[in-house]
Amino acid sequence: MAKRPKRHAQHEEHMDESWLIPYADLLTLLLALFIVLFASSEMDAKKFDQMVRSFNVALNGGVGVLDQPSPIPLDPNMMQQTIHKGAQERPKTEEEKKLEEAIRKETEDLKKLQTQLEGYIQQNKLQDKLQTKLTEEGLLITILDNALFDSGSAVLKPEARKLASEMAAMLVPHPKKVTVTGHTDNVPIHRAEFPSNWDLSAKRSVNFLKVLLENKKLDPTKFSATGMGEYHPVAPNTTAEGRAKNRRVEVAILRDLASPPKNSVNP
Repeated sequence: MAKRPKRHAQHEEHMDESWLIPYADLLTLLLALFIVLFASSEMDAKKFDQMVRSFNVALNGGVGVLDQPSPIPLDPNMMQQTIHKGAQERPKTEEEKKLEEAIRKETEDLKKLQTQLEGYIQQNKLQDKLQTKLTEEGLLITILDNALFDSGSAVLKPEARKLASEMAAMLVPHPKKVTVTGHTDNVPIHRAEFPSNWDLSAKRSVNFLKVLLENKKLDPTKFSATGMGEYHPVAPNTTAEGRAKNRRVEVAILRDLASPPKNSVNP
C-alpha cells in the first residue's frame, strides 16, 4: 500500500502587530493632553489640580510631566487674578463699549431720580415713611401704608395724593417701565369690600397707580399694578413694628438694559 505524502502544517501568515502598543500609548497621551487643555480653559485652578492628580494615578506606569510635583503650589486666588487681568487686557468690541456706556448713563439717570426723591423726602420729613434703594433691577421706592391710607382702607389720603403727583412729575423725564406693588401684614381682614388681604393689597396698588397716571405725560402702557397680599414680608409679623413694615406699597422704576455688576450699584 502506497504511503500518503506527509502534509506540511500550514501556518497562516500574521502581520506584525507590535506597533499597536506604542500607538495605543500615543492615543492615551493625546487624550490626556486634550483633557488637560480643556480643564485649563475652564479657568478653575481647583478642578485643574484634581485633574492632574487623577492622571497621576491613571498613568503611573512611567515618570512624566504629570508625575512631577509642582515646584510652586497652585494658588487659586492668584490664578483667578491672572485670568481677570487677561480678560481686562482683551480689547472691547464697539458693541460692548456702547452697551457699557448705555448702562452707565441709565444708572446715572436713576441716581438723579433717586436724589430728587431723597430731597423731597427730607423736605417733607418723610424719612420714617419712605425709602429709596438702587438695585440691579432698578430704583425701588418703598412707602409705608400709614403714609398713604387709613387702616383697612384703600382710599388715598390727601397728602398721599400730593406725594403721588410729585412722584409722577419726577417720572416724566424717565420713560421706563414702572410697577406698583401692594403688600399687607398677615392679620386677616374681613370686610365686604376686602374679603382678603389679596383684595386690599391689589386695590391699594391700583388706586396709587391711578393717581400717578393722572399726569397725562406718562405712558400708561409702561405701568402695571399688582397685589401680593401678606406673602412677601420684609420683617417678621410677630411684632407690631414688623407688621407695620410689611404694610407697604412698592414703586419700582425698572432698568431697560442688562444689570451692571453688583459692585457698581450703590444700595
